[in-house]
Amino acid sequence: MPGAFSPMERLLRKLNKKNTERPPVICPGGMMNAAIVEVMEKGGHTLPEAHHEGGLMAGLAEDVQAFTGFENYGVPFCMTVEPEALGSAINYGSLTCEPKIDKEKFSHVRDVEFALPGTVAESARGAAVLEAVNLLSRGHSDIPVIGSITGPVSSAASLVDPMTFFKELYRDRENAHRLLSYVTGQLIDWALSVAESGASVLSIADPTATGEILGPRLFEEYALPYLNQIIRAAHKTGKPVIVHICGDVGRVKQHLYRLESDALSVDAMVSLALIKKENPAVTTMGNLSTYLLESGDPERVEKAAAILLDKEIDIIAPACGLSTSSPLKNIQVFTATVKERANA
Repeated sequence: MPGAFSPMERLLRKLNKKNTERPPVICPGGMMNAAIVEVMEKGGHTLPEAHHEGGLMAGLAEDVQAFTGFENYGVPFCMTVEPEALGSAINYGSLTCEPKIDKEKFSHVRDVEFALPGTVAESARGAAVLEAVNLLSRGHSDIPVIGSITGPVSSAASLVDPMTFFKELYRDRENAHRLLSYVTGQLIDWALSVAESGASVLSIADPTATGEILGPRLFEEYALPYLNQIIRAAHKTGKPVIVHICGDVGRVKQHLYRLESDALSVDAMVSLALIKKENPAVTTMGNLSTYLLESGDPERVEKAAAILLDKEIDIIAPACGLSTSSPLKNIQVFTATVKERANA
């Protein structure tokens, strides 16, 4: 094994269960992105403008990687590209606030009207993401480009009011599955477009699919099969897939082990060491507290990163979505600790 791998080689080897000299330290974009205020002020590529222009989006992704030390590019910088393309109204946020769903497109799962296949890729923001992926992949062969996809449950809950959606998972199962099947088809088309544009890795974040909300029965019925459909389709392109699930996954852990992804990313309260012990086949990713990155001091961040190294977590990353007010110094200490201690 060489003394050091490039960031691209290191991440792809880990996702293919091969040895590396140390773990990659990454931030995949989407729900979990490091386009913090300090990075935007230093680099000059800012949000919300970069949500809409591929060149600006690529420039901001380059700034994030250069200033933070994360070993990848990750786009887009939110989870609203897919729901906007499929009809929901979006508030694009500001320099300090990420985009949010302003109004869901449909009132009930029975009301959903199907858009044409490929709608996300053909939307204005979808096209901007694909341009950014293409620019980044062509310009940097040694750094992986991670294309972040919003998961099926989270996407569905962005098209139908979430409170109504969760009730109708019980009350109107036929139309709930109709919605999830439709959304999954759109997400597969979108994931294939992102892969074809040059993404090295696809990352699916499905925070609404947390076991705390769904519980084991609904997770098995509504999250697991549709996530695996997207993963299988992505694998046909030859690209590895990361899946992130938020919250306490204790109640659904047995179903997480049935995910066909190449790595599993979880929240800060979850013991990745226990997951490794229970199921050594799982490639673990995470899970330094994003609250600590925002509010802690650099010394505590360094200690937390060292603990992840000691536990031999496969891929080191933030646990969840980063606050835009996170101090750049904390992120730099995080990434430097992984690189320096692992090589000491």
